[in-house]
Amino acid sequence: MLSASPESFYLLPYFAKTVCEPGWKWQKREKPLQNFDLFYVWSGEGEVILNDEPFAVGKGSCFLFRPGDHTSATHNPQKPLVLTYIHFDVTEPVGHIPAPYRQMEDPIEFEYLLSRYIRLFLVETFAAKEEAQLLLKQMMIHLLRDDLSEPVERKASNQLTETIHEIANYIRQHPGVQHRVDDLAARAGLSSRYFSIKFKELIGASVQTYMIRTRIERAQHLLLHAGMNVTEVADALGYRDIFFFSRQFKQYTGKSPSELR
Repeated sequence: MLSASPESFYLLPYFAKTVCEPGWKWQKREKPLQNFDLFYVWSGEGEVILNDEPFAVGKGSCFLFRPGDHTSATHNPQKPLVLTYIHFDVTEPVGHIPAPYRQMEDPIEFEYLLSRYIRLFLVETFAAKEEAQLLLKQMMIHLLRDDLSEPVERKASNQLTETIHEIANYIRQHPGVQHRVDDLAARAGLSSRYFSIKFKELIGASVQTYMIRTRIERAQHLLLHAGMNVTEVADALGYRDIFFFSRQFKQYTGKSPSELR
């Protein structure tokens, strides 16, 4: 898909980020898929069967189903799947198609692209289709790059990697808390300097940048879906100065909070 132009990505009206119901299952159909389907798991536990091959799936599991594939899936009702799916076609001949399955170890950048794609269609956004085509092409490049890159020997131990990712998840779960780097480093059992270095190495952003980005993403969600006004959102996320919140929000999103709402 590397040579395909963004304009050749034909967007089908089937896409979502959704929490699957406890009794959800994706039954195998007699006819195979007629188009491409990008399928990404944000959380939960389940099993996907692709062309009779089973895959245990959880956070970071990513499939690119192709025309002709036979698929089915189930999940653990106690740990329901939260997933994004995007159906699309490509109107130009394609080569270099990403691998059908991967388990992403560092999905932050890819998850941002997925979230951006879905947000484009939650409200009437100018040139949403054109940007969505660019994002879809970018996601295909991201997957191809992952396929073609050589394995990198990680200097951090598995335990350290897990600890840093747990801290990142803690920050994401508590976006309204004014986290101090010293406190986060102590939580990880590391010095502040070493924690900051390893956090950026493993997460791909500095601690401060990650905290701000997480807070702004939560602010977007609250403005769009929670019925909260700008003042309420700023207060909920620990901003004492609403004007500073608005400037920071616009710096990261290109829009002011009131424009988004």
